[in-house]
Amino acid sequence: MTEWKPISLSELYNQIQKTEADLNGELWNFWQLIKTEPTKWTEKDYGDEGGGFWVVAICGTKVIWYNDIEDGFNISDYKIYGQIEGYYCNQDELSWAVTRLFDLVKFGGDVIGQAGPPQNLT
Repeated sequence: MTEWKPISLSELYNQIQKTEADLNGELWNFWQLIKTEPTKWTEKDYGDEGGGFWVVAICGTKVIWYNDIEDGFNISDYKIYGQIEGYYCNQDELSWAVTRLFDLVKFGGDVIGQAGPPQNLT
């Protein structure tokens, strides 16, 4: 069994660039407003092993971040800059997370389609 290791910044940039090539119209404009230089943020439950998770976008009190344990993007709240408030284990493409957050901003409501923390950790 191979040992888990966090995603490298260059691998993360590759995923971001693939998504940027596919976004257009309102989603492209929205992404341009919310994207940020990837920065490692802490997450109290599962983020210690990899030194935190890469946050790639900030919108109000929400962040889009990459969960390299589950290999997917998630949306979480934050109250303190640099600290992700909720752990999620979605295996979403970045474009899906951008679309969900855009819909939340445009139509209001909760973030739909979020998976919770893993139920069976040993």
